[in-house]
Amino acid sequence: MFKAIDIWKRIDDVTAIRYRCFQRVIDGQFCVQSADYYHLPVNENQVRTLDRQFLELFIEESPDQRSSLHRTLEEAIAQYELEFADDIATLTLA
Repeated sequence: MFKAIDIWKRIDDVTAIRYRCFQRVIDGQFCVQSADYYHLPVNENQVRTLDRQFLELFIEESPDQRSSLHRTLEEAIAQYELEFADDIATLTLA
C-alpha cells in the first residue's frame, strides 16, 4: 500500500512543477512516480490528462519498482531531479 503525496515547486511567475510522490506504508520510505509541469494559462485538458496518466502509471507498475526509495521526500525529489535533469531543464524553458 502507498500514500500519495503531491509536492509543489514554483519555477517562476508562470511555471510550476507538481511532483507525484508516494510513501510506502509498510516502512515509510518515499519515491517520486512522476513530475507534472504547468504553465500559465493552465489548460484544463492538460490537468485531466496528467491526472489520468498518474492513475495509469500507478496501476501499470508499483511506484517502488518504477523509482528508487528514499528516507525523505527531499531525497526522493533530489534523486528524481538528478535522473531527469535534462528533461526538467527542457520543460521549464518551454
